[in-house]
Amino acid sequence: MKEQKFYIDEETYKSILGVLKKAKMDSDVVALNHFHDRMVQENAAVGVVKKVANVVLGMDWCDKVEKELEDMKIELSDDFVISVLRELRNYPLKALSFFNWVGEYSGSEHNTIMYNAILRVLARYDSKEEFWSVVEVMKNVGHEMDIDTYIKISRQFHKCKMTEDAVKLFELMMDGPYKLSVQECSLLLRIISTVENPDLALVFRVAKKYEATGNFLSKPVYDGIHRSLTSVGRFDEAEKIVKVMKNAGYEPDNVTYSQLVFGLCKARRFEEACKVLDEMEENGCIPDIKTWTILIKGHCIANEVDQALMCFAKMVEKNIDADADLLEVLINGFLGQKRVKGAYELLVGMVENARIRPWQSTYKILIEKLLGVSKLEEAMNLLRLMKKQNHPPFPEPFVQYISKFGTVEDASEFFKALTVKEFPSASAYLHVFKSFFNEGRHSEAKDLLYKCPHHIRKDSRISELFGSL
Repeated sequence: MKEQKFYIDEETYKSILGVLKKAKMDSDVVALNHFHDRMVQENAAVGVVKKVANVVLGMDWCDKVEKELEDMKIELSDDFVISVLRELRNYPLKALSFFNWVGEYSGSEHNTIMYNAILRVLARYDSKEEFWSVVEVMKNVGHEMDIDTYIKISRQFHKCKMTEDAVKLFELMMDGPYKLSVQECSLLLRIISTVENPDLALVFRVAKKYEATGNFLSKPVYDGIHRSLTSVGRFDEAEKIVKVMKNAGYEPDNVTYSQLVFGLCKARRFEEACKVLDEMEENGCIPDIKTWTILIKGHCIANEVDQALMCFAKMVEKNIDADADLLEVLINGFLGQKRVKGAYELLVGMVENARIRPWQSTYKILIEKLLGVSKLEEAMNLLRLMKKQNHPPFPEPFVQYISKFGTVEDASEFFKALTVKEFPSASAYLHVFKSFFNEGRHSEAKDLLYKCPHHIRKDSRISELFGSL
């Protein structure tokens, strides 16, 4: 409860305290009192934090804001200031104004904790200039960014697609006392490689900085460089990197080959991509389901669905079982060519013959496409399969479709397919009735009502709905 910012109220506290005392659980009485006292203090502090934040947010920073803050006579502890900065996190420039005022008002320099706190708030695209300015000030006064702050800020940069800033931050940390791990280096390289056209200059900056600080390039780092090269079609250079990697003692594996397959498919060099899998086997590296999925997905993205199916057939011959990821790739390929019926037949066949449990998202998009071409029976069958495989129900598109185009019998079948119980909830019936009413199909709604079980017809909300007619 405390982690979720919930606290026990006074009445509950007293009730529990009485039970504990009666049971002579003295240590628990002490613990509960301690928790309650702390809770009261924290609640009071939260109120002051919100009051300070509201003052800062109330107007542009000026003497009046400073006067109001000074009149509050607040104790500017590290925890309190950090709490206010957290409250102002969506207003980074106002947070910076408050941060600067704290330094002036207290008459002392900010410490490392405070600098790290404001940097977390400023790590956004619209305040990146202020972020780097504070970083420079922080360095000049002898403070360092800690690892936890680096991780949070780097993730924020990635989220905002601030790749160059993420690399600059990496270089800053590698020059400081807190050296980053190979995991952080390879993660940064992976993120750079995932953009449409990776910036190779950034890739090599990361690798060189990592190496320059006394580290040997490991397999994940080589993979990161290789991934970006193959993604932009620089296959000759990628091959050279693989040779350097082998000389360093790292043999190409499924990751290495999969990256090459991805790059070749992206460049629409499908024949070469297929040959990579043969080369893998010759070198004793058996392609796994992920490598096959990348190859098949590459064909599907290029609208070469029939070729993708041939690759799939070859994979099956190799006794490699398909999974939900691969099935979704193939379904999306079919749908991209508007082959809705083919997608449906493929999914049903894979469920029945390969015992695959498709993703809920795969079911959802296929149901919507089937209803879009008036294939209600097939969509209903998928709803039954979802129920059988313990996926949550997906009623919305059925309600919309049946209320517009369906019959009373269709609605009855929908109710049967919707639930594992004998009957769906009254809310489900009510939703369908309202949808029929919205479409002006009152007589169909009445006919459906007569087919419903007695307890549904007598439900107060449904009676009220029909009574309104």
